Amino acid sequence: MFVSKNLGVNEKNHLTIGGVDAVELAEQYGTPLYVMDEDLIRENCRLYRDSVQEFYGGHGRVLYASKAFCCKAICKVVSEEGLGVDVVSAGELHTALSAGVPAEHICFHGNNKPADEIEFGILSGVGRFVVDNPDELALLDSLAGKAGRRVKILLRITPGTDAHTHDFIKTGQIDSKFGMAIENGLAMEFTKAAYRMKNLDVCGIHCHIGSQIFELEPFTYTARVMLSFMADVRRECGETMSELNLGGGFGIKYVEGDQPVAYHRYLEQVAKEIDAVCAELDFPRPFIYLEPGRSIVGSAGVTLYTVGSVKEIPGIRTYVSVDGGMTDNPRYALYQAKYEVLVANRAGDDADWRVTVAGRCCESGDLIGENLPIQQVNSGDYLAVLATGAYNYSMSSNYNRVQKPAVVFLKGGKSRVAVRRESLDDILKNDLI
Repeated sequence: MFVSKNLGVNEKNHLTIGGVDAVELAEQYGTPLYVMDEDLIRENCRLYRDSVQEFYGGHGRVLYASKAFCCKAICKVVSEEGLGVDVVSAGELHTALSAGVPAEHICFHGNNKPADEIEFGILSGVGRFVVDNPDELALLDSLAGKAGRRVKILLRITPGTDAHTHDFIKTGQIDSKFGMAIENGLAMEFTKAAYRMKNLDVCGIHCHIGSQIFELEPFTYTARVMLSFMADVRRECGETMSELNLGGGFGIKYVEGDQPVAYHRYLEQVAKEIDAVCAELDFPRPFIYLEPGRSIVGSAGVTLYTVGSVKEIPGIRTYVSVDGGMTDNPRYALYQAKYEVLVANRAGDDADWRVTVAGRCCESGDLIGENLPIQQVNSGDYLAVLATGAYNYSMSSNYNRVQKPAVVFLKGGKSRVAVRRESLDDILKNDLI
């Protein structure tokens, strides 16, 4: 019935999240409210961790892609489950370190890292820098030398893979702001330059082909391309790379019809392809990194709203307006992301009404979805938008000076605040007059 297995309907006809009544959560903590099922997050972490153990003989590491959802609580949870963390800014790095994530288990990404953030990463002792381009390569080498450190790096390479996703979330093709392409020879030039750097240790290469991918083939194809490139590097440079980061991008179910592959199958098939290619090329099997983000937290999240007005325009559409919108979920405005939406206080009723869910911002495009099937809804009801654990809180804003919602974690049937709701004074904290 639902897009995630942790959802249900109780005897009150209320939506439950991890066994907890969603209506009671809305009434206790207020709305809008991000709700994250910690038990499901931990289960997803273990699925990846155990699959690496089974299919890679433990010769790999799962790095949680914190861009999907970053706060101290989630960094602490994934670290407790044995995962590392990948970060793309000083803010994400500071969050992970503050949560107790070991620096050596952190991978620092980004196509245009500022010098001061690179210095922060070097002095913090992050495990790997993913270097995106020649300018960053030279800058990192210079800053490492000034700090008297040797820095371990992975080189970001674009494999030329079409991942069949939205253009905004494709990253593996030649025309991308990320990395250096294999097919035009720039990746090899980049690699040779990296080996000439005095303060950098080239451990291997990194790629990421996109997000919300449902097919196996893009991942197996990418593994073959990347390993073939590593073999070419050995032949041309006389250096054998020992690490391969294959990124993330594993899809989740947002709506009926989405059919994501079980994550252990991704890892199993990619492992088979790696073994086959290494045997063909007589290349030692590298240490493998994976970077799931959405697939760890996406289905574990639900956003709760209170319905304000219900406006029917005869023959046109019905607008259901809620007390949040693009400030806490900009994904529909950005790329028409699809969601399953229901009335939390009558979750078991038939969804026989078609509506457009609108936000409160002063923008016509402030919508969460159009032509959505939901239960009959009235002002004061609670609306639940499912599978919002990824790229909602992390992309939230204060547009119209709207306060950001609280984040509540659920564990063992109990709830706790992981991120407090912003106050009006929080909105003013950086203002000067």
